[in-house]
Amino acid sequence: MVVGALPFDPAAPAALTVPESVTRSAGAWVPHPDAPQLSADALRVHVTGYVPSAEEHLARIGRLLHRVDDGELDKVVAARAVLLEADAPISRTALLARLVAGDTAGNGFTVDLSPAGGRYAGRALVGASPETLVRRRGRRVECRPLAGTAARTPGAAQSGGPEQPGGAGDPAARALLNSGKNLREHAFVVDWIRGALAPLCSGLDVPPTPTLLSTPHLWHLGTEISGTLADPSTSALDLALALHPTPAVCGTPTDRALHAIRETEEPRGFYAGAVGWCDDDGDGEWVVAIRCAELSPDRRSALAHAGGGIVAGSRADAELAETDAKLRTLRRALGA
Repeated sequence: MVVGALPFDPAAPAALTVPESVTRSAGAWVPHPDAPQLSADALRVHVTGYVPSAEEHLARIGRLLHRVDDGELDKVVAARAVLLEADAPISRTALLARLVAGDTAGNGFTVDLSPAGGRYAGRALVGASPETLVRRRGRRVECRPLAGTAARTPGAAQSGGPEQPGGAGDPAARALLNSGKNLREHAFVVDWIRGALAPLCSGLDVPPTPTLLSTPHLWHLGTEISGTLADPSTSALDLALALHPTPAVCGTPTDRALHAIRETEEPRGFYAGAVGWCDDDGDGEWVVAIRCAELSPDRRSALAHAGGGIVAGSRADAELAETDAKLRTLRRALGA
């Protein structure tokens, strides 16, 4: 088996490991009863800044919108990060437990980034992603791309389960389902994944319209895509490499969007990359590395990113608010 993380930028080094042993357990992961806990009495975390500032992020979105309006890009994802400092080491197991408890529908992960070398020695990535990049079981392939996001209406945040076709009566959900901008953003992602998977599959099932998926604080547009592999030797890692980065985290056309992100942003590292595993049968699962934080080697600081898709009709203030809403997941988990 190979386990670990792929970086956002395909030109950067990955953090993949072949473990000496593997333990599988049935059911959802739970921390050991004696594992460290995140307690406000024992750990205080505070925000020390944002990269970039809100003002600079708005300016960057404005420049990217010009490139969209000029026809250079159909979509590009603009991201920013929050810097967090703690007065004691942050246990990655405790943070993972807090994130999984806050969103039981998410895929929890913690990854040692040391295999990527350089500045990543001793660093760790911890998160709970709502987005499945690709899952392979035998010849069956499944993806669940998310694109298009809205904050849940206060008071409606805990109503209903993760899959809500009608939005559980939340006006924010109904507005998202009827948002031309968000539907266009989502369609770019689904069409791109269809094109990437078609040469690898003998058949694909792609629903014509997205459905709503909820986390405790957000609504997302999501589409459940499934298919049958044409060549059974194509592994889950092969599929992850063929699909990453999707327009959900990068943009389209991919090469132009990736170039624009490299020009505009600080390096994303493993945020918006992929985390997962692949066994010697080729089976495996890879999730998109969102709703995550990179912990420093001494575990006293964390860096958490969030992004939003820029398409024709995007508003800079709404995109800034979207990143704030997404960053709230990690801030709340750490009590920051």
